Amino acid sequence: MHEPYESGEAHGAAPYEREAVSSDASLDDRQVEGALRPRALDEFVGQERVREQLSLVLDSARRRNRAPDHILMSGGPGLGKTTLAMIIAAEMGAPLRITSGPAIERSGDLAAVLSTLQEGEVLFLDEIHRMARPAEEMLYVAMEDYRVDVVVGKGPGATAIPLEIAPFTLVGATTRAGMLPAPLRDRFGFTAHMDFYSPDELELILHRSAGLLGAPLAEDAAREIAGRSRGTPRIANRLLRRVRDYAEVRGDGQLSLRTARAALELYEVDGLGLDRLDRAILDVLMHRFRGGPVGLSTLAVSVGEEAETVEVVAEPFLVRSGFLARTPRGRVATPQAWAHMGLTPPPDAAFGAGSAGPASAGASAPGTAAGAGAGGGASGTTP
Repeated sequence: MHEPYESGEAHGAAPYEREAVSSDASLDDRQVEGALRPRALDEFVGQERVREQLSLVLDSARRRNRAPDHILMSGGPGLGKTTLAMIIAAEMGAPLRITSGPAIERSGDLAAVLSTLQEGEVLFLDEIHRMARPAEEMLYVAMEDYRVDVVVGKGPGATAIPLEIAPFTLVGATTRAGMLPAPLRDRFGFTAHMDFYSPDELELILHRSAGLLGAPLAEDAAREIAGRSRGTPRIANRLLRRVRDYAEVRGDGQLSLRTARAALELYEVDGLGLDRLDRAILDVLMHRFRGGPVGLSTLAVSVGEEAETVEVVAEPFLVRSGFLARTPRGRVATPQAWAHMGLTPPPDAAFGAGSAGPASAGASAPGTAAGAGAGGGASGTTP
């Protein structure tokens, strides 16, 4: 379970609990996701282009009876990178070894993992961009020549002993592909970018998960949950479990539209997936700073958060949804944000480059394709 984020004292609100719409995996998520994960590529919903490309890579490797090329998957948390790594190993009939970049603190840690791999084994390295630099340099040789150089001794008497390792497939996952050094990126034979899911795809995932959980889900309830899931299957499955809990404890056990709306209102997830922290950022930006522009640090202090939390946790979704624009002068609320919060922007409100201004705030509903495009395009992209 994630720790709740502290709220700003100026608002007098309870601490922000972002577990409901956080895209990071909690302990509860990891325990449940194992049962909900698809086991084969044909069962995987969404990411059609990635699935087609990956299927070709795996089929080719099977025909040649060789390990597939190293694979890099990039995209936000909760989009299915770990699931695809498990599917790759299952499709190849190979063992799967799982570790993460932060766990590789020294080159010796990586050497210990690589030296015990079996031939054809799949090594899944999550958050690969957070791996220590000495380990990265060792990984270059391991990926290309299937060899690691183990240094024995110190100083002038140190000796590098080459150690052969079995051919393997590295599946790297990252939420920040730009932080990977070019020599490491170039050693991956196939790179897949994971996109956010459409509401229709999320509905399919929700119905499949509901069936596995033994909780029949109404069509309109699935549509409601999908619309508030921020395009992320992990969030959709988590909200589904919260709706199921509400139905069992306070309802009649049926996952209906009425039950879904009541449960999501209780967890303060609005119709577009914004939670209390998202709305607090927009509220402060509009009421205290007249829509901006305002610097990230100032905005973070105003809601009682660390700047990194605002930038990494809340901002990507707000920018992607067209509610927040990044400009050289600071963060700016877009016309869609003013409309969503039910407020009228002041005449002198600043809007990000590419925003159409107050006159177009009602031209398209917030969260639609047109609404999301205005105000988000030229002034910044989701990290």
